[in-house]
Amino acid sequence: MSTVTPDPLAPAPIDRQGIRLGDVLFKGIAFVAAVGVAAVLGLLTYEVFSLAWPAIQEFGLSFIWTQGWNPNSNVYGALVFIYGTIVTSFIALLLATPLSIAIALFLTEIAPGRVAAPIATMVELLAAIPSVVLGLWGILVFGPWVANHLEPWLQSWFGFLPIFSGDPSQAGILPAALVLTIMIIPITSAICRELFSRVPRDLSDGSLALGSTRWEAIRRVAIPYAAPGISAAVLLGLGRAFGEAIAVTQVIGSGNTINESLFPPGDTLGSRIASSYIGASTAIEAQSLLYLAAILLVISLITNVSAQAIVNRFQKARRMSTG
Repeated sequence: MSTVTPDPLAPAPIDRQGIRLGDVLFKGIAFVAAVGVAAVLGLLTYEVFSLAWPAIQEFGLSFIWTQGWNPNSNVYGALVFIYGTIVTSFIALLLATPLSIAIALFLTEIAPGRVAAPIATMVELLAAIPSVVLGLWGILVFGPWVANHLEPWLQSWFGFLPIFSGDPSQAGILPAALVLTIMIIPITSAICRELFSRVPRDLSDGSLALGSTRWEAIRRVAIPYAAPGISAAVLLGLGRAFGEAIAVTQVIGSGNTINESLFPPGDTLGSRIASSYIGASTAIEAQSLLYLAAILLVISLITNVSAQAIVNRFQKARRMSTG
């Protein structure tokens, strides 16, 4: 009876049962992680709304458009804080978006490697600065510079606009918006840089070969290719600006009125919650602050849903154009 000699160069037999077990474990861990994140988000939302429910019943939806916050007379309204949140975040987004895209394009398309690497590292290190440290810098250095130089300059050139009128102040809407700009630039630029680095090189080279300049290749190829991701990155930065509390609290001034000018003190949803919740003297004040938290959650949810809708729309348009 002949025996078969095994080939020493042949690959070892595969343990099918082991692979199945690994697949099952991987799928189980991934499923638990995904469900766990959704469960934590759902539990967080439920707790915030349940704790805020007495204030929601007390003030109703009129709480959203009521201007005033006076714990001594039990007058509570969210309009000032919603206004401050939207204005500071919009200004930050308006300033940070072109700067972030420009930084990402410089690092991926223009700068040589020996220059791009250290600059990218410094930009990413900016995101690692704790918000409380950035807020202290805003109080001690940036705020006085804004009050003594930037706001007087804006007033002298654009004082005919209501948003640049009034007395300069080192604590206000404008300093808070500029601090938010500094905070969201690293996040947005890092994502945009990764997106531009993934643009197929043959597309850019083909555009250059057809006679395009470097800027035309970037404008016609790189930016349209990365547009869905850029939109998501910008809205991610906007969500970061909506939720920032500590740094904004330190530089915004805690004003309780809505002003046309960007110079006077103001307040945001996150800032008011961070500065007042621990010291809330009554149950209704604490519940009203939780009502503000619920509003902030809704705004963040709308922002994320909008980001996903924009990305899906870009992807659908791309599939239709290529199909």
